[in-house]
Amino acid sequence: MNSRNRGMPLAEAVTLGLVATGAVSIAIAALTGAVGRAIEIFSSPVAVDMPVHDAEVPALAGAAGVASAEFTESTVSFETLDAGVRWLLLGETVLPALATIMVCMTLWWLGFSLIRQRAFRRSMVPVLATASLSLIVAGMIAPLLGGIARAEAVKALPEPASEMFWTFLVRLDASPIGWGIALALIAAAFEVGRRMQRDTEGLV
Repeated sequence: MNSRNRGMPLAEAVTLGLVATGAVSIAIAALTGAVGRAIEIFSSPVAVDMPVHDAEVPALAGAAGVASAEFTESTVSFETLDAGVRWLLLGETVLPALATIMVCMTLWWLGFSLIRQRAFRRSMVPVLATASLSLIVAGMIAPLLGGIARAEAVKALPEPASEMFWTFLVRLDASPIGWGIALALIAAAFEVGRRMQRDTEGLV
């Protein structure tokens, strides 16, 4: 009997079903969060988290056991903000959300394929590659868009107040890029597995 026709154990099928359901739930949450943030960005006032430097915390000045204390971020609400800056802030939010949705949909498709016992189907490699690329792009481009948006927002502040904010700062998180590279390697492994499965079926 072909192993593909054998039924999957119930415990494994339930586990994979829960994973697929969880992935869909996370994707919906990411989409909902992105839509909510988009509404906030294009509303007035719009709150922007701005990186600050050399801003001491007066309440902790001279406190026992405290060597120094500084604010690293401040939320500034702008009554008016240029449309270009708003679109940059939207890009900073949307790109990671889209990457999360792509990864979750990939997990859903993988779980569905495993339940059907067809993990090495032809569509799996491009799906994994797309999720990998979305993570890498989001990890590199989203922080850059946010840095440009905040640099433009600093220019909109009065001169004395703008001095406490960084003129241009990109806070890059390498985690999404690393996960994207890992997914690319998994996609390559699936491609090798698909070829081996095809060659094996050709010999039977």
